[in-house]
Order: sequence, then structure tokens, then C-alpha cells
Amino acid sequence: MRFKRKSGGLRAVLEFGLGAILIAAYTAGVARSQNPAPQSEASEHTIPALMVSDIHFEPFWDPEKAAQLAAAPVKQWKEILAASDSPGRADKFAALEQSCKTRGEDTTYRLFDSSLRAMREHATGARFITVSGDLMSHAFTCKFATVFPTAAPDDYRAFAEKTVGFVVESLRGAFPGIPVYAALGNNDSGCGDYQLDANSDFLSDTGKVITADLRGPERERATQNFAAGGYYSAELPAPMEHTRLLVLDDLFMSRRYQNCAGKDDSAPAAAQIAWLKMQLDEARDRHEKIWVLAHIPPGVDPYSTVTKGKNICKGNPPQMYLSSEALPEAIAEFGDVIKLAIFAHTHMDEVRLLEPAKTDSAKAGAAELGVPVKMVSSISPIDGNNPSFTVARVDPEKGQLEDYRVFVASNQTGIDATWSEEYDFAKTYKEPSFSAPTLLDLIARFDADRGAQSSDSQDYIHNYGAGGTVKLLQLVWPQYVCALQNDEGDAFSSCVCAMKP
Repeated sequence: MRFKRKSGGLRAVLEFGLGAILIAAYTAGVARSQNPAPQSEASEHTIPALMVSDIHFEPFWDPEKAAQLAAAPVKQWKEILAASDSPGRADKFAALEQSCKTRGEDTTYRLFDSSLRAMREHATGARFITVSGDLMSHAFTCKFATVFPTAAPDDYRAFAEKTVGFVVESLRGAFPGIPVYAALGNNDSGCGDYQLDANSDFLSDTGKVITADLRGPERERATQNFAAGGYYSAELPAPMEHTRLLVLDDLFMSRRYQNCAGKDDSAPAAAQIAWLKMQLDEARDRHEKIWVLAHIPPGVDPYSTVTKGKNICKGNPPQMYLSSEALPEAIAEFGDVIKLAIFAHTHMDEVRLLEPAKTDSAKAGAAELGVPVKMVSSISPIDGNNPSFTVARVDPEKGQLEDYRVFVASNQTGIDATWSEEYDFAKTYKEPSFSAPTLLDLIARFDADRGAQSSDSQDYIHNYGAGGTVKLLQLVWPQYVCALQNDEGDAFSSCVCAMKP
């Protein structure tokens, strides 16, 4: 969390902004890789796990069916969605998208069904599934209001709850008996994007669905905590040894968060951070291993910083994902306990490293190395990326992510799509595991390659977009690398502004 990096490079890019053409390049569609990496052999000492994020399921894709979905229980949604399209479906949905000013299409039923079949094929034997948020489509509030103009607020909440329930239950149906651990994202709310009330009916009702795979007292505690603030604790299943998952709803920590009345409210975030620290202290005392799962990553938002022309080298702060450093500081302090943090939100395939401040109170050894962060790419193709998911290999004794492979669809609709391996982390970067030491090494290699000419840098840039290269990333590579390890705004600015023009 301190300033780590001094190098020469493209300082002027972040000083003066990029303009519309580079913004378009950032979100442009990506070309399908023609030479995916060969599939790696499963290591004998690891188990598979499935990581999915940003599904953004679109229940309004056939607007005429929305009334049927609203009236039906979740168990009947699949039959309704799989039926033939309503007359004029395409024109009606296009008008809805235009009215709500969406930037593209989210995950249709056909795409979701295709992704579930691909997950069953490529994640065979998965012992558990993580879903790092945003189960509901973008512009959900506008679309609901347009399709149901006379609906009451409780009708909206009920439809949102059903959408979340359909996504979670569909994953359970694809992997019977395998626990699904889901976090909520900024779109997953009973009142609007980036809006949510703590201790709400939405959290209470949704929590019963999300914690359904837990048992006994653990489930009781989880449903209570979820109803309070969307967070819970779950012991990861055998053969994972003494490893616990802490799931957060960091929407409450977002710089854009407001409650359902449209007011700022810092209390839910403070309560959640207090709960997290208590869980981590107890885990350290019990010698437990911890994974953290949430949606919005901590640190700098490099996309917004660049596209908004933030002149950070003349005193303007970079754009941050969260409203404070409370979450990354709490996580980084427990590098000896937390083996992995999983986030998403950007829709891209990314890594980060959260390092503790170097103070006299810093713990020795593993705690000083920090916590490795995996940011899971999206099923939704709304940002021009092809849909993708991640299959992890986990050492159950160490509680450590050893390797992962990303699988990508051949198109953005799911219709007649083939899903194939995009890359294998260990093979691509020649690292023995996904851990703090290996990320330190990998980021150092990126840092030494300011022109993004090495195979490491080129592979990362290509894989970032799940299916092909995102051009803007190469143009701002030195600045992006600053964000991988400097989660504090001041540290990021120092890193960027130390570059020689």
C-alpha cells in the first residue's frame, strides 16, 4: 500500500486524457484467439473450483414474457424463458434498450444456458462455486419501470429477488450438490443500482436463497448477517482443510453508494468492516485459512481515471472504486491468514496485490507479503468482451490457489457457441502458484517492461479482454501496472508522476 514503483513512460497520457477514440478502443469488441493454450493436466494434489462473475442476467430480453416471469415462481422461469420468442421481440427489446440508454446487451437466457453447459463440461468435478456479484442486468430499474409502469416498489423488489434467485438456482441445477457461494454486486438491489438499505427485506429474502447450501448453526448465522448487511461466513467444503470463506457486500463501501432514499450512509460499511476484522482476528487465533469474496475491487479505477482526463500529476486525485481505504487495509493486514481475495466488477480478467503499510506493527513473514487478488471476468458481453468463466485448481491443504484456466465463448450470443480455453495462468506466466510472492515477481516483470513488448505483458494485455487485446491497455501500460500494486490514491499518483516524460 506504499509507493513501490519509479519508472519512465507515458506520464502525459494520464495528465491530459485520451479522447473519444481511445475510450472507444477500450470498450471495443475483442477478436477471438485462434491459438488457445493447451489444456493443462490436473495436478494430483489440487481440486477444481469454478469462479463466475458479472452474469448480469437479462429477464427483459423478451419484454412480453416479463409479466409471466413476475407472476411465476422461480422454478417455472426456465420453461418460460426457453419458450419461443414473442412476436416482435427484437424490436420491442431494442426500443427498451434505447429508452433506457444501455450501452449493449447483457446475458440472455440463451447465453446463460450456453455458459452453464460449458461450465459443466470444463469444470467437471468442481468442489465449490464462487459468484462475485452482479447477477442482475444493467439498467434494471429503468427497464422494470418501462415494462411495468404502474408497479409498486414491492413489485420491483420481488422481481429483483426472483432474478437473483433464478441465477443462483440455475448454477445449483447445473452442479447438483455442489455449494454455490455468491456475493451481491452494485446492480443487485431491491431499489436501484448502487443503492441498498441495510437490514432490508431484500437482503433478508435474498439471503435465504444465497445461504441455502449452508447447514445448521452456520446457516442461521449467515442468514442473520446477510439480512443485516449482505455479508456472511462459510466453511469451504471438504477436502478443503480448515479454510473459511468470508463474503462481503462492498456496495456499502462504494464511492457511489446511497441508501434507497438516495442519502449517504456510512454506517453499514463501518459495521461490515468491524465484522470482517473480528472474523480475521478469530481466524488468526484459530490458525484458519481465509478466502475473501466481494464484487467491487479496492484501489484505483484506472479506466475512469484515464477516460475522465484526471490530471493526477497536478494535484487531481485518481478515481477510486471505494470511498475509503478501510477494506484494503483490513485485508492487507492479514496476509498471513488470507490466502486469496476474489473481486470482479470491471468485466475483465485481472490480478492485483494488496500489500500492508510498512509500519512497526506490521506482522512478520507472510503478512508483509500481502494478499493476492483475482478479478474474475464476466459472462455478460456488454463491454465488448466475449463471455468467460474461470476454472481454478486449489491446494486443499494449504488453502491456496495454485493455478487457473479461463474459458471463453466463440461469440457473444451463446447461439452455436463453442467454449475453449483462453489461457492457463501457470503455463502462460511460468509461475508455480497464484500467491503473493508470485504476483510480486509477475508485477516486477511487468514493471520492467514499460513498452509492453515482452511475452508476459502481451499475454496479459490479450487475456485482459477475454478473447483478445484491448488496445487502450497497451497505450497506458505503465500507468496500469502502477494500479496493480498501489491501491492507495497517493501511492498510485506518486508511481505515475515519478515516470520520466
